[in-house]
Amino acid sequence: MSTATTRPVGTPATAPASPALMPLFVRLKLSLLKNGLRQSPGRTAAYVISLVVTLLFGAGLLLGLILLRGVAGTPALAVLLTAILTLGWAAMPLFFPTADETMDPTRLVMLPLRPRPLIGSLLVASLIGVGPVFTVVLAAGSVAAVAHGAAAVIVGIVATVLIVLVCAALARAIATANVRLLTSRRGRDLAVLSGLFVALGAQGVNLAAQKLAQSQGLTALEPAAAVLRWIPPASAVDAVDAAGRGAYGRAAFGLALTALALVLLLWWWSRTLTTVMTAPDSSTLQAIEKDSGRKRAGRAGGWERLLPDGRTGTVMRRTLLYGWRDPKTKMGWAAALGVGLILPVVTAVQGGGSVYTACWAAGLLGLQMYNQFGQDTSAFWMVASTLSTRRDAFLELGGRALAVAVIAVPYVTLVVLGSAALLDDWGAFPEVYGVALALLGALVATGAFASVRFPYSIPSDGNKNVAPGQGGIAWISMLVGVVMGGLLCLPVIGLTVGLHVAGLQGLLWLVLPVGAAYGAVVAVLGLRLTAPGVLRRLPEILVAVSKG
Repeated sequence: MSTATTRPVGTPATAPASPALMPLFVRLKLSLLKNGLRQSPGRTAAYVISLVVTLLFGAGLLLGLILLRGVAGTPALAVLLTAILTLGWAAMPLFFPTADETMDPTRLVMLPLRPRPLIGSLLVASLIGVGPVFTVVLAAGSVAAVAHGAAAVIVGIVATVLIVLVCAALARAIATANVRLLTSRRGRDLAVLSGLFVALGAQGVNLAAQKLAQSQGLTALEPAAAVLRWIPPASAVDAVDAAGRGAYGRAAFGLALTALALVLLLWWWSRTLTTVMTAPDSSTLQAIEKDSGRKRAGRAGGWERLLPDGRTGTVMRRTLLYGWRDPKTKMGWAAALGVGLILPVVTAVQGGGSVYTACWAAGLLGLQMYNQFGQDTSAFWMVASTLSTRRDAFLELGGRALAVAVIAVPYVTLVVLGSAALLDDWGAFPEVYGVALALLGALVATGAFASVRFPYSIPSDGNKNVAPGQGGIAWISMLVGVVMGGLLCLPVIGLTVGLHVAGLQGLLWLVLPVGAAYGAVVAVLGLRLTAPGVLRRLPEILVAVSKG
């Protein structure tokens, strides 16, 4: 008889011990990083360069902060830098959702993992990379800049750890809470727009640095730091400064605020992680799909009722929807709107600008008329099949031009008004507004011509906006169009210069109606002269825009 022990029926056999999650996720993160670098030498070189640049920049910041020890306003600078660093961590998963594959918990849904050990493992794995290294360096530099005395050093060590953990937990929690959005089309659109937000932020930092250089030094930051020092994890840096001054109660309170923020972030992350890993994706629920379809149908009669009837309204609707839904078309519009506003505001704030910088908005928005057929890609054949007469071609171009004008004209108006208000130069408003409208009309006309004569394809995938082999066509289109647009504006510019030279400033208001009428006439005339070319070049246009 066998001596093997028996166990009651229904008692599960002892399962083999599962490996610890934390080392497993660390190895996973390192494997993803290593395999990503193996994809191409260019990617490896880019990573190495970014690592070297980050380390050099971080070392420079660390050295600068250490050299500022004892300088008035240094604690305010350290608090502000910590707050900006935290904001960057919060925005990173929204702008770069695919930068770290481990940030997508939906890939782990089918695994038998519980939230608490999973959160710890993901948090540790998120501390591997270039960003966390820079965070540690900047946090250590901010703490070193304000730490005076043994007590401050001890508090500073704790503060540095808390700052890094809060930043990592914040990024993870935001990424988890928005994972369904970030992996959708809207999330990819947000990632495409990240460059615009970076440009806006860079200009903001540039203006702040200039104002700081013109002021009384770092003490100018103290009003902002007085508010930010109570917001975690910047409160941890203020705790180090308080400990160095002997205010131990304030130091304990600052550390407690940051620790509490870390606990709340981990709790929020745990809740959202549980929801993501247990709740069904709404895109798979037929009932929700039908409900969203009914909502879309209900919205169909909103702004579209304001569009004209017939082909013109249909073309306008299609063009506006392209601008809203297509990521690359949206990026073009967003860049034009953002830069067209940034340049006048920056020059106005710097004090050396002119109201004429508002013409940048008209120029950049007018360029949206270029390569109109390229955004259709191979689907242009459906448009081509409906074009049989010159009137069809004119209405097609006219609808696209009106869609540009619907956005451009109000925006240019606001930018010119804002520039005149910032510079307190209302006398220049009529002439600048007239020149801007004339420029917009000229670019609409030349954009239609360039769209017909120099069409090119926009790839739907990747980061390139021009299909391989068509870069020269794109440059020629832009160069010829801009030069022709500038030449077409010469009559209005000549009128403005002539009135100034003749000393007839009282008649400069005439530039506004003249420029508006001239821009409208040039745009309509350009569309009419270009329409016959659309019919003649339909096969060439279709071939050119279908290469992407």
